[in-house]
Amino acid sequence: MDQKDIEYFRVLLTQMLEEATQKGDLTLEDMTDNNEVFADPADRATMESDRAFTLRIRDRERRLIKKIQAALGRIEDGSFGICDDCGEEIGVPRLKARPVTKLCINCKSKQEDDERVRGD
Repeated sequence: MDQKDIEYFRVLLTQMLEEATQKGDLTLEDMTDNNEVFADPADRATMESDRAFTLRIRDRERRLIKKIQAALGRIEDGSFGICDDCGEEIGVPRLKARPVTKLCINCKSKQEDDERVRGD
C-alpha cells in the first residue's frame, strides 16, 4: 500500500473517530437532560425501552471507537493493511468497506465459516 492510501485511511479513520465521539457526547447529554415524570406506566416502559436501545447503540459505538483507535495505531506502527492471520496485504477495496479490519477477506471468510460450524 502506498503512502497516498495510508494518508487516505488516516483521514477517514480520524473523521470516523470524531463522528463517533460526537454521537456519544450527544447521547450522554440527551440521557441526562431527560427528567420526565410519567403518570402512565406504559409511557414509562416505552421510555425505558428506548433508553435501553440507545445504550446498546452507544455500546456498539464505544467498541467501534476502540477499533478505530487501534487501526490508527496500526497506521502509526506500519502494520495497517496487513492481515493478522496470514500476514498478507489486505486489499484496498476491503479496507474501504471496513477500514478497521485486521483480516483479509479470505481469513475473515474462513473465520466466519469456523464460527458457523461451532455455532457461535
